[in-house]
Amino acid sequence: MGQDVLPITRRITEFLRRLFALGSKRHLCDTCKWDYGNACTRPERPNAVTCPDYKKK
Repeated sequence: MGQDVLPITRRITEFLRRLFALGSKRHLCDTCKWDYGNACTRPERPNAVTCPDYKKK
């Protein structure tokens, strides 16, 4: 029985970590005014979390 409980608690812990991390790590490219065509050539695109060129649409 102890072996069955451990994976369940790990799954719950991982789920809660992902749930609370959603608000802290947003991808900026979705709301950036440079998100079209070849306007942005940064290698982090489209998953940038920080960007010096970010401008909100």
